Amino acid sequence: MSDKLNAAADALRAQLGDNEIDGSIKFEVSGLGAIRLEGGTVSLDDSEADCTISADEETFEAMMTGDLDPTAAFMSGKLSIDGSMGMAMGLAQVLG
Repeated sequence: MSDKLNAAADALRAQLGDNEIDGSIKFEVSGLGAIRLEGGTVSLDDSEADCTISADEETFEAMMTGDLDPTAAFMSGKLSIDGSMGMAMGLAQVLG
């Protein structure tokens, strides 16, 4: 598994803290793999999710470092969302 994905999963765990999401969200990063959030758990898992957010490696890294706003990435077509749009929008509040 990619060191970048492991580092991103660790960062998401830290951001999630004691918060939980209601359902499951998967980040698919082309060329690297997937990170899945379910409840209060973050794992490197490519199984089905209620919401899948897909992006290339560059876009994902820019969002993780705060250099790219996820909403701006979506509006510009740099990431796509499949499934629950409400869950994707609520993720920012949980991780914030």
